[in-house]
Amino acid sequence: MYQKIFDKDLIYQCSNFDVGEGGGVETYLASLFEHRPPDVSDRVIKSLKNVDQSQFKLLHIHSPDLLLQVTGECPTIFSVHNHSFYCPSGTKYLAEPRTICDRNFSYLGCIRGKLVDKCGSRRPLRTFKELQTTQNFLDVLKKIKITFIANSEYVRQELIKNGVPPEQTVTLHCGISVPQTADAPLSLEVHQNHRILFAGRIVSDKGLEWLLKTLIHTDPQIQLDIAGEGWERPRLEKLVNTVGLSNRITWHGWCDREKLNKLYQQSFAVIFPSVWPEPAGLVTLEAYARYRPVIGSAVGGIPEHLQDGETGILVESNNIKKLADAINELYRDHQKSRHMGEQGHALLMKEFTMNAHVKSLRRIYTKTIAEFSSRRKSLYTHSIPQAK
Repeated sequence: MYQKIFDKDLIYQCSNFDVGEGGGVETYLASLFEHRPPDVSDRVIKSLKNVDQSQFKLLHIHSPDLLLQVTGECPTIFSVHNHSFYCPSGTKYLAEPRTICDRNFSYLGCIRGKLVDKCGSRRPLRTFKELQTTQNFLDVLKKIKITFIANSEYVRQELIKNGVPPEQTVTLHCGISVPQTADAPLSLEVHQNHRILFAGRIVSDKGLEWLLKTLIHTDPQIQLDIAGEGWERPRLEKLVNTVGLSNRITWHGWCDREKLNKLYQQSFAVIFPSVWPEPAGLVTLEAYARYRPVIGSAVGGIPEHLQDGETGILVESNNIKKLADAINELYRDHQKSRHMGEQGHALLMKEFTMNAHVKSLRRIYTKTIAEFSSRRKSLYTHSIPQAK
């Protein structure tokens, strides 16, 4: 059998996600490779089938499906970027009651969630496949000892609730590459443009409908820029026309890094209105990098990045009045908006740069390698027959 050759002195990233600007995980991986230390390979492993895993210094896995190919022959880390490891639908959000799911994984509970609460797909074959896949992921815990890196404490607690031993989990918040462009604190001139920004996929979980319905209750001078694409866009465009907001909204579609940067710079605040429990959310950090305050939902991992009243404003999800009040508050107060943006930038530079993230990641690598070596040595010692 053909075996691929890898450098035994290097750590390898394993992912079926693209590395680029496609979204949260893709952007994170691109930044991670940009800042990778010397002992991390620039090669991405997309499959571990027919690979001698004993040759690796460490495998860092980012795609849940690759967990099913792990043999346990080398130190292994799995970064949990979303809910798909323990949630068949991957959302932890029940669309019918519009609430966050508080169930742990189970066949009965998740089938009820799909059929009654409209959680994700309700097609029989797809539902069965999703349930089976999640069970397979959790079964990995019984076979192989893996270090799980959660991108928020919220996600770490979900892992523990679903059977991951606490001692095998660690929280490591995401970091971002600080833009090279010369961003500056929010000026009065930009604030008086009266523009806010939504950046993300246009799907129901991201809360854009809530934001659009809220915009009616904000000062009529406020303009909304929408950067992103998604299957919900046609329906939401009709909603905008129906409620008479067309002259206050600009649909930019998918934006490259340069265009998105301009949209951040021309806004006085960034709105992060997710209604599903966002695992972490890089939008907050991207806004801080441009000295912009964030108005975000108090769900999932968002509150771990957004300091309410300091770097932005947290609001209860789907609460139109609270969101409108927050937007109007920053619209009317340039100094508060500027101060929150400056506080956010300071927090980013202190805790959430990719350089800081990689330093913490290397400590996890070192600890995982040492623990794996210790376990192997212990097993070897106990396997040697004792002299009589």
